[in-house]
Parts: sequence; C-alpha cells; structure tokens
Amino acid sequence: MHLQITSLNSGSNGNCYYVGNEQEAILVDAGISCRETERRMARLGLSMSKVKAIFVSHEHSDHIKGIPVLAKKYQLPVYITLHTLRRARFVEQNFPVEEFHAQQPVTIGNLELIGFPKLHDAIDPYSFIISYQGTKVGVFTDIGAPCEQLIHYFSQCHAAILEANYDEEMLANGYYPYHLKRRISGGKGHLSNRQALNLFTAYKPDYMSHLLLGHLSKNNNCPKLVEELFAAHAAGAKVIVASRYEETPVYIISSSDDVSIEPATPFKVKATVKAKVVKKKPVVADNQLQLF
Repeated sequence: MHLQITSLNSGSNGNCYYVGNEQEAILVDAGISCRETERRMARLGLSMSKVKAIFVSHEHSDHIKGIPVLAKKYQLPVYITLHTLRRARFVEQNFPVEEFHAQQPVTIGNLELIGFPKLHDAIDPYSFIISYQGTKVGVFTDIGAPCEQLIHYFSQCHAAILEANYDEEMLANGYYPYHLKRRISGGKGHLSNRQALNLFTAYKPDYMSHLLLGHLSKNNNCPKLVEELFAAHAAGAKVIVASRYEETPVYIISSSDDVSIEPATPFKVKATVKAKVVKKKPVVADNQLQLF
C-alpha cells in the first residue's frame, strides 16, 4: 500500500505538509492561509474532503497561522498538546481540538500517527511519523539537533521531510545579529545542512525512496547547492528541495512490508551532538560549502 506526500509550503514564511492514502489524509501544520492551501491542493489534484485532521508541531506562527480559518471552514479536528494550545493563543477556536501525547499512536481512519518530542525553542515541540499498512513517512523540521528519538524514527522511514535550514559558513558570515545566529545554531533552533546530511548518510534505511529537504533559510542557504550536496549521497533515494514559494509535486511512497511503527522506548529528549550524530565520519569536507 502507498502514501501520497507533498510539501504545500516549507520555510519561515509558512509550513504545511500533506500525507495521505486513497481515502484520508492529514496536514502537519497549517502555516499558510486557507485560500492558499486550497489553491495549492487543487493544482495538485488533491481534495480537501480527504483531509481529516491537522497535527500541530509547535506554536510558532509559520506553523499555525492558517489553522483558525482552515479548521473552522472544514471543521477539522486539530491535534495539539495542551501546552502548545495555550501558547498558540488562537483568537477564535471555532473548531474541534484533540490532545495528543508523546509516543501514543493516534488513528485517523487507516492512518496511524505517532508524535515525539524534539529539540526546538518552543513550549512543547513535536515531530511526527505517519504509517499506513507498513509504509512510513516522517515529518522532521524545526529541530535544533538530532536526538535519539529522531534517529530511531528516521531509520524506519520509507520517505522523510527533513529540515536542512542553513549553511554554517553562510550563517556565520551573514548579516544576522549575533543573538539570532546563536538562536539558529544553538541546539534548539534549526538543523544545518551538515547535521541533516550526517543524519541522512548514517541512518537512512536502504528502502528509503524519497527525501524532501525543507525549511531552508532564505538568507543562509541555497536550494541548488543543497540539492547537489544531498543528491551526491542519495544512495537510491530521490532528493527534492521543498520550496518556500510553491507546492512540490505529489510523491507516491510505497512498501511491500506490512509492519507497524516500532515505538521508541520512553526517554528524555537528549541531543546527540557533534560527530556522535553519525556512525561514521561526516561526508562533508572541511573546505566544501555546507548549505544550512
């Protein structure tokens, strides 16, 4: 059986990711307007009638600003933690709200979702893995550093949406003030290309068919160079750079293995830092441009 995935938008100007089967689908975050979400899905031939829920990763506006109108119009249940709901401060909440908990599966039709904590400067941030009859897709963005749980779930995915936010050299030499540079790279901000590439090369399963690279910085990264960097180490996976201006095509993700998500054992979110992120030496040379 297969899943359909697309990034409707990915970046600091708005994030929204679609994952579904033939009968039902979910959105992870809704950081673009209701009208723009509808337009982009229509261009892809996707129907809003299939969307059954919105899952919220954290309260930052580029992930939630489209929720009030979209969820109200279609009466979509919004799955969110209580801490994130309080911090989101929706002006109107004329839509159903459902609480989810770490490592506890949520069933939406034939889809199963597991949320797990991540390292980010939000009140209660989560990543998600979505499963349908053995096919697994992960949505892993807004992560300050890889942790054990991210590694655990990434290594199970047939496809993943993974953050590659900034190039370390571009960030260091750019015009951002020091406090913002520190926030981005300080362990609870965003993943650099080097961190994302190390995770990919060390823990990519042989059966991973697609990697969508998301949440690229407008000022501290370059889509073309990111694509070239990861494509050189794709090992059979199709590499796509998700745009901050438009939707990606819909990709079909399939698996012949009828297995469920293997839950991670409960543990505190702890960063796996520096070279310990990988099982082997990083593939990026010191003198090679690293795009974060």
